[in-house]
Amino acid sequence: MNPIDSNRTFFSLLCGLLLFGSPPLTHAEDAAKKSYNSDQVSVSWTDPAQFTEARYGRPFRQPEPEIWLTEFQKLVVKQAGAVLPPGQHLDVTITDVDLAGQVEPFRGSAATDVRVIKSIYPPEINLSYTLTSADGQVIGQGERKLRDAAFLDRGSASRSDSYRFEKRLLSDWISKEFGKRSNK
Repeated sequence: MNPIDSNRTFFSLLCGLLLFGSPPLTHAEDAAKKSYNSDQVSVSWTDPAQFTEARYGRPFRQPEPEIWLTEFQKLVVKQAGAVLPPGQHLDVTITDVDLAGQVEPFRGSAATDVRVIKSIYPPEINLSYTLTSADGQVIGQGERKLRDAAFLDRGSASRSDSYRFEKRLLSDWISKEFGKRSNK
């Protein structure tokens, strides 16, 4: 192949990728990319379309629920895995989420929607969990309604993290329920 044909082929491939995106992932590749569960901790969620946040935030240009749910999944897997004794398994199901703040339309520049963080809009996460021993015996289970009404008064470790209030809510729950908090 001469250099001109090679450049045309490369250019055609590049244009195709730009126009049509990358080839779709297979189901197995897609599942592997999205799974952050471990042998010791698994986190899932019910239908995000029914979550408080999705019902009130979706008409506006807010992130897809899977984005913040995946962030919560990573945090719970990492932190709970660090405090659970070997052999125990924690299964968590997130059943409702209301992110801190409230979307107020047209508060931003160029008539965009903005999430306003005020103390009257605290973060809330509802979940159920089951903790089992190495032999499969249930040693703890329940439902929790996590809410932090003083979320703005407690300061924040990372102002650049969009979900810092919700992550702190989950970290505090792990610490209280299963042992002391692990470092991120």
